[in-house]
Amino acid sequence: MERKLVQVSDQEVRIDFALNCKCRANVRLTSLCATSPVAFKIQTSSPQKFMVNPPTGLIPPLSYATFQVILKPQTQLPHSYPRSPSDRFLIKTALFPASASPSPPPNPDSVNSWFSSRPNLSTQDHKLKVAFVGPVLLRRAVSLGDCDAARNLIKRQKSVLAGFSAKESESILRVATELADPEGMVNLLLDSGLKIGATEVLEEEEANSRGVDSKWASKGWDELHVAASFDRAEEVLDLVRGRGSGSLNCVDKEGRTPLHVAVAKGHIKCTRVLVESGADKDARSRDGRTALYRAAANGDRSMVGMLIQMGADPTIRNDRGRSALDVARDKRHSEVVEVLERGEEVLMAARRGDTECLELLLKTGAIINYRDLYGLTALHVAAMKGHEDVLAMLVEFGGDLDSRDDEGHSPLHSAVVGGSLEAVVMLVRKGAHVDVENNSKVTPLYMATTMGQREIAEFLISKGASSELSLTTLNLWYGKFNGLLPS
Repeated sequence: MERKLVQVSDQEVRIDFALNCKCRANVRLTSLCATSPVAFKIQTSSPQKFMVNPPTGLIPPLSYATFQVILKPQTQLPHSYPRSPSDRFLIKTALFPASASPSPPPNPDSVNSWFSSRPNLSTQDHKLKVAFVGPVLLRRAVSLGDCDAARNLIKRQKSVLAGFSAKESESILRVATELADPEGMVNLLLDSGLKIGATEVLEEEEANSRGVDSKWASKGWDELHVAASFDRAEEVLDLVRGRGSGSLNCVDKEGRTPLHVAVAKGHIKCTRVLVESGADKDARSRDGRTALYRAAANGDRSMVGMLIQMGADPTIRNDRGRSALDVARDKRHSEVVEVLERGEEVLMAARRGDTECLELLLKTGAIINYRDLYGLTALHVAAMKGHEDVLAMLVEFGGDLDSRDDEGHSPLHSAVVGGSLEAVVMLVRKGAHVDVENNSKVTPLYMATTMGQREIAEFLISKGASSELSLTTLNLWYGKFNGLLPS
């Protein structure tokens, strides 16, 4: 199977629609190629409606580029939303010879000419669909009583409700209550996080102060869910004392724990109490979302920062394969992206051997054990590149020597693959296990012998590595060199 050249931030371009003005959306392309630049070219099925800036470009190895989709001013609402049935984008990508890449990088016209001069060029193509979202369309869907359209709009842009002022929230709720059959739409808006006035909140709290009524029971909520929903931290503590910490991870009909509820509502105090009391920080609801994912989707920077600080895993993906970072990028929550993306910055600094940048990141709380698409950590990439000083710094700051990529390779395996004796020595001296096995039960010593890396093999054996798997190979290649192997 051909390895992908780039990773696209999403398979859908989401346009925050407004009448009579330009509307923009950003798409990020991340290079998965370590040796050559990747050229890209963007085409649209609707050039009369959309512009792309830049339409072509180059992505440096293992870096990224962003292009902007611009919807020209529209005088009418889309005929269909959120998904547009007729609008599409095609991203064409191809390896651009490193030797042909000028400095400074070529402008879009020259990259376009490069594509045009090679009509038979083999490319990897990515198709992007278009979805229109935003408060204008949500109000329209509510006024029409179209629950399906409203639900799909909120699903793609949950922050749309969080951005409503008190007056706007009251207005859209009033429109919903005036529908012929208002219950479904009203419940959808409230359950999705529409902020209601203080009077309604107090009435609802009072109605539920005696326990869980039928409304909450229909959701599968118990007392902890209700307490978390209204940020009753003291009540949470009382319930945990009476029932034990095991009750903290009870789930409702959607698989949501009380922590999911507290985070979705933005209740910092109750969230902290739940986590410190033993709630599972990385519990997944039925759709695979963690509490951190929900905070990122809501654009709640404070909540995201606190959950990361308390050890929540930002790399867990939902059932659609999307991480907290992915959804934050989708929804253009730039501050949240900045918090989450620092793990990628750590990886890039480790790969470059940039100790100054790396130290700054780590001293300011960046995620040291962040894993990329293939499960690689900063320790893996630094080991593969043979950056001894970076490895020493990562270990000093708490880097996990036992971290594994998706194939089970440890940083020590990566150092062997990179052929760096110095990196191997550094990792072993820092405590790396010499007989660690990957998913195929292959040890670093076996890997070194099959790759013909005699010095590394000799060092690993001198440090007690078992030669059981690699004895035959070593004997065939080196004989019983220097008496290191048993007779």
